[in-house]
Amino acid sequence: MKDDHFHDECGVFGIWNHGEAANLAYLGLYALQHRGQESAGIVSVHEGKMCVERGMGMVADVFNRSRLKKLKGDRAIGHVRYSTAGESRLVNAQPLKLDSYRGEMAICHNGNLVNAHLLRYALERQGSIFTSSSDTEVILHLMARSEARTWEDAIVDALKQVDGAYSLLFLAPDRIIAVRDPRGFRPLSIGALDGATVVASETCAFDLIGARFVRDVEPGEMVVISERGVESHRPLPVEKPAQCVFEYVYFARPDSQVFGRGVSQIRRQLGIELARESPVDADIVVPVPDSGVAAALGYAEQSRIPFQMGLVRNHYVGRTFIEPRQAIRHFGVKIKLNPVRPLIEGKRVILVDDSIVRGTTSRKIVTMVRDAGAREVHMRISCPPTIGPCYYGIDTPLRSELIAASHTVEQIRTHLRADSLSYLSLAGLQRAVGAGHEAFCNACYTDKYPVPFPRDETSQLRLFEKSR
Repeated sequence: MKDDHFHDECGVFGIWNHGEAANLAYLGLYALQHRGQESAGIVSVHEGKMCVERGMGMVADVFNRSRLKKLKGDRAIGHVRYSTAGESRLVNAQPLKLDSYRGEMAICHNGNLVNAHLLRYALERQGSIFTSSSDTEVILHLMARSEARTWEDAIVDALKQVDGAYSLLFLAPDRIIAVRDPRGFRPLSIGALDGATVVASETCAFDLIGARFVRDVEPGEMVVISERGVESHRPLPVEKPAQCVFEYVYFARPDSQVFGRGVSQIRRQLGIELARESPVDADIVVPVPDSGVAAALGYAEQSRIPFQMGLVRNHYVGRTFIEPRQAIRHFGVKIKLNPVRPLIEGKRVILVDDSIVRGTTSRKIVTMVRDAGAREVHMRISCPPTIGPCYYGIDTPLRSELIAASHTVEQIRTHLRADSLSYLSLAGLQRAVGAGHEAFCNACYTDKYPVPFPRDETSQLRLFEKSR
């Protein structure tokens, strides 16, 4: 059965001028693990030469003491990946590395390039040979073909040819370069630690290593970190901002500050707006952990209905290769979530979750809560119905697989077997985000995309199919 969740895209981390660069990069990636669980990698520079360690799996599985010991030097970049373009194989693990007449360069990418397949086709026709099926490698080939003298100019040449979402980190022997696309789809922040400069997808990575948040990399900005300090450049054309609002709804860790605001506070406000729009007479508010917790707290606060952790999540679930021969009903959900019967039995329950994708998991959760003795189950979703896939760095199902793209709210409620179902309105989402909400991309709720893309909905999943 297909997984009924959106998957986090990727996370990047970089550090300059610290004696334990690789160790801190490891910890930074550990904090960003929620953004990608397929592969992890770190590149460091020691005595002018690059050291690369990459592998498939979680950060703690890929790196051990011996591998980290190989990553010498006081500068490094790292990456955790969940594939949105290119299949899950070691050749697609990042950072990717380029050797050219300018020297060595490594790259980490969070995002998705909507025209990568067209650029790749043209490059292959001109003789380029690709070693991965990742859209990130397209940037490296464009850089290699640039006649620009400096790495910075070669990067600008490449980025002026691509379109879509990118928060990028580059590592050369003598500098780290951070770039965010002109619309600012994906977050990227700068921090400071005892004279070192740190860059990360989310500020929770700074918290773990004791770094101080300084500021965000601005949309369209290139930040060059070297012995000369931190230099800011604006080489890319100005575009209307389109920051991903789903970072607030689901992706970012609640303890992070993203796009200049605290994630947990906005999720709580989503719940408050949801309670104002869709009240219901009930006994308890129960979050679907973990992503529904902050919104459920806001819903309970506004409605003055008691908050209860009526579902417990097993945080130590990996892949299980053993299932009982006699089928257990809803086994996949039960291994992750379990209801607390004494809290639920005989109660009218409001279930708060961040989103509904295909509807299969939500239906099983509603059934699980009913089986635990709930008198009524009312589903409340802290974002609008998701009617379109993302083409900007989030792994989402096809439009045909999104239940809200082809069903009314009442039809979805019937499918879930809930007593009632309500989503937060787009206006409610915008109120929760507050001033500046017009700077956010909400295409997955409106079907209005800020960057054009091929209208064949399967192209998102087949960008590099022929190269697999």
